[in-house]
Amino acid sequence: MRAILAFGSMLALAQPAIAQQSPLLADSFPIGGGAEALCQVQSRAESTLLSSPFDRAWAVVCRDTALPVGHIYALRGDDADTRIAAARDDFTCPEGTPEVASERVSGATEMQCVGARTGLPYTVISLDHGRARWVAEGFSAYDSALDLALRSLLTDAVQPGEVTVATASVADSEAFARIQAQTLDVRAALAEGYRRNNAGDYADAAAFFEQLGMRDTADTSASQTEYLANTALQRSNLGQFTEADILFAQADALPARDPITERKLRNFEAIHQLNQGDYAAAIARLGQPLRISIAPGGDALRQNLTFTKPLADRINTGNPIMKALGLVDDQRLTAEEHAAILDAQADHLRGSALYYQGQRAEAEAALESAQRRVVGVRGGRVVSIIRMRGQILSQLARMAEDRGDLGRAEGLLKSAVDMVAIQYPETRSLAAAQAQLASFYARHGREDEAATLYRGIVDRSLERTDGLTSLAGQMGPWFDILAGRMGSDPKASAEFLSASQILVRPGVADTQAVLARELSAGNDEAARLFRQSVSLNRSLERLRVQRAALARLEGEDAQPQQLRQTERQIADLEEQALNTTVALNNYARYRAVAQRHIGEGDLQGVLSPGEVYAKMAVLDDDVFVYVSGDDFATGYRAGVTGRELATKVAAIRDTISRFEDGNYLTSPFDVEDARALFVALFGPVSDRITGASHVVFEPDGAMLQLPPNLLIADEGSLQEYLVAMEAPDADPFDVTMIDWLGKDRMVSTAVSARAFADARALPSSDAPRSYLGMGSNATLGDAQGGFTGIRGASGASAQDCEWPLAEWNNPISSAELVTATQLVGGGTDLMTGQAFSDTAIKAREDLENFRILHFATHGLVTPPGPRCPTRPALLTSFGGSDSDGLLTFSEIFDLKLNADLVILSACDTAAAADIATTRAAGLGSGGGTALDGLVRSFVGAGGRAVLASHWPAPDDFDATTRLMQGLFEGQGQPLGTALLGAQQVLMADPLTSHPYYWSGFAIVGDAARPLLNVGG
Repeated sequence: MRAILAFGSMLALAQPAIAQQSPLLADSFPIGGGAEALCQVQSRAESTLLSSPFDRAWAVVCRDTALPVGHIYALRGDDADTRIAAARDDFTCPEGTPEVASERVSGATEMQCVGARTGLPYTVISLDHGRARWVAEGFSAYDSALDLALRSLLTDAVQPGEVTVATASVADSEAFARIQAQTLDVRAALAEGYRRNNAGDYADAAAFFEQLGMRDTADTSASQTEYLANTALQRSNLGQFTEADILFAQADALPARDPITERKLRNFEAIHQLNQGDYAAAIARLGQPLRISIAPGGDALRQNLTFTKPLADRINTGNPIMKALGLVDDQRLTAEEHAAILDAQADHLRGSALYYQGQRAEAEAALESAQRRVVGVRGGRVVSIIRMRGQILSQLARMAEDRGDLGRAEGLLKSAVDMVAIQYPETRSLAAAQAQLASFYARHGREDEAATLYRGIVDRSLERTDGLTSLAGQMGPWFDILAGRMGSDPKASAEFLSASQILVRPGVADTQAVLARELSAGNDEAARLFRQSVSLNRSLERLRVQRAALARLEGEDAQPQQLRQTERQIADLEEQALNTTVALNNYARYRAVAQRHIGEGDLQGVLSPGEVYAKMAVLDDDVFVYVSGDDFATGYRAGVTGRELATKVAAIRDTISRFEDGNYLTSPFDVEDARALFVALFGPVSDRITGASHVVFEPDGAMLQLPPNLLIADEGSLQEYLVAMEAPDADPFDVTMIDWLGKDRMVSTAVSARAFADARALPSSDAPRSYLGMGSNATLGDAQGGFTGIRGASGASAQDCEWPLAEWNNPISSAELVTATQLVGGGTDLMTGQAFSDTAIKAREDLENFRILHFATHGLVTPPGPRCPTRPALLTSFGGSDSDGLLTFSEIFDLKLNADLVILSACDTAAAADIATTRAAGLGSGGGTALDGLVRSFVGAGGRAVLASHWPAPDDFDATTRLMQGLFEGQGQPLGTALLGAQQVLMADPLTSHPYYWSGFAIVGDAARPLLNVGG
């Protein structure tokens, strides 16, 4: 697949400009950390305190706070203090409270007040500045943010300074964006969503547009179409194409009401096709006739264009590019001008598609047309189209390079960088433009110039919460440069590791990091507040999704009473969540945001002798591998492309388990591809891999769907098998002679290097009991079913995306659970038959008393129909009128566990949950990626490690029961050693030597942690 192009949307409906208003005061801006700041200052145009055009109000919002933590007002008039005091309802300043001179803001006074309901301390800062009375007030725990925000506003420039506030998350950018979108008024939130899109922050932009769709439910036509289309575009830019398809379909189903919205939808759907590499479909979509024409002279849709201070500074310095643009402030677009820009974007997209189809002349003509059209609107003096102009220049540069005109190509690329840097400094969009220039330098042997740019991109991206998407394809040359320097530059491997950590990773990595923060804190009051904060914020997200659904119901379906009740619940939880996070500030350990990356030295420090960490990085069609032990590290380009990798993984999985004609089938194992993948991925370090006692593997791309233990580590054993197959009575399923990667060594699956280090540092569970086994659901009497020999869905078709009742008539035997209890000894419990219901599991208050939870049941992971959402669940007995017989993703997340290990002896439990299911569970990020389903939910519930399956768990030859028995026979040993011993028994048996029987279960976490204690 080609690189995701991620052109983005444009032209937000911005807030009305304030006469002679300075750029900073008109905008929202981050404080205390740039793009990944802990807090944001946001203009509040809808405040009831604003009685004149010269009054201003701002809110200060911070990560993990459901409501603003402070407010700042600049009011004119002698009654300013009286108006502010009268509006206060959340805190009080007792009569006689002294005002003292502020030590932080020159000329200001401060006084300490208290929360009206909470008793939490508040700070109020007051001063006269200019022609206004300025008041900053908020929770004292957030004084650092309030102080920095006020000083930035007073000086009309973001001031340097440190913000120290508590956070329960791991700098979840998307969740923070949702909080900001809730705080801003609708028009401002829409403008901010577009700005973040143009800055390349697609996850944040998606959060803004999603929240707008939830909040602004009154209009079901143009605005909802715009929100849906923009959310779909961001999901596509993030590579989440299935989710984008669903959202675009919803947008298309709404009636088109104006020519601007129709053009946006056309362009966004074309970008979606381009992102997927379907260039013909993109051209066809751009060629579809518009249904709504635009009347000449129409100016109903006008646009205010923002003008930032960095942009003004660059123009005033005489920058030649900006002189050519001639940008000015406070311009308005007519509807015709707006349409012309969107039509120019359509030419731009058409030119891109034609280029990738090899039609270079036609492509250049289309791009030149786009350039002429966009310059034809106010002479190109439109700030919001700067990014598009930069992209056009970059693509024209690529064509100049193809012709051999390297001087023109370099000039165009530099101009694109300068252009984007002026309006979008320190953003993904700038990084993308710089990466294109760096890639150009790398292609033409200018490594030092390329390295300077690449290092800057990596350094600015390491602590960002949203991984690279659109520029991932441009980072390949940097990995190649570093790979070429492995023998000569001692820093090359560390830089290779750093670069690999700025890519997108599964959401389970963030969940694992949150668990690490929670468990490292023990069981004191701080830990309780931390857990409460995480739980409250998840509950809020779920209620907001529910509110949006209720608000869209009309006519007989409307439920106004339930909607009002939900809104009251949200208001109550918002206050609880805010107060909890404020109280968390009393504990210094929660004021530090957990790191998302790890240095090479720190990674090597957690590895023991004999352990190897192998990390993949798939950048579009480029595949790279980083491998480190405690005493070495290297990185290299894999001997396989991304497309070849996907093809080989699919071929291997097809020989393990494929669903065909209503049955799951297993074929002779694809030994050639299993050997080829080992050589391609690990050939340069094969001696390190085969000499290791423990391989920690961090997969990416297609390898997220395949455990590495089934790769063939030795060519001689492959040849022995192939020779054996020449005998007339050969059994192709007998692969006992094969030397697998996982034949003599433990294998762990890691979701990130940082998460693995955190998991290794976690304290073991102090739960008083050893083992809880659950499974063997009760049947439903008349429902027809039959045991299928696998622990997954039967394949029966479902209506309305609900599972057929026949699924409940294939219960898994409780034999492996009974055997496990016998092997563990004391401190065990079983839930089987009717006792094993979803309601019974959720009702248990002692789940956190067990160190191991073991589920032996059907996993319903693959959707019941091709158009159904992916909502992974474990099948249980029915437990009453409010039971659906399923333990769902969200319900699992709500469980309270304190487990060293969760065993999911079921079908394909390492698979994903879709984004909608993830959001409905109250999670602000992740979804749609392998390991982001049941694995993530059990980690979120409190599981330090999860034993999950990559395909249906087999029951023929008692394979899974024997595997689990062997696992528990190894208690007291490292978990990986115990699992390996059980696998080796199956490997040595000709009947179960096929990887289908022994290879499917992967340890997500640290396999070196002990499996119980002998006698424990």
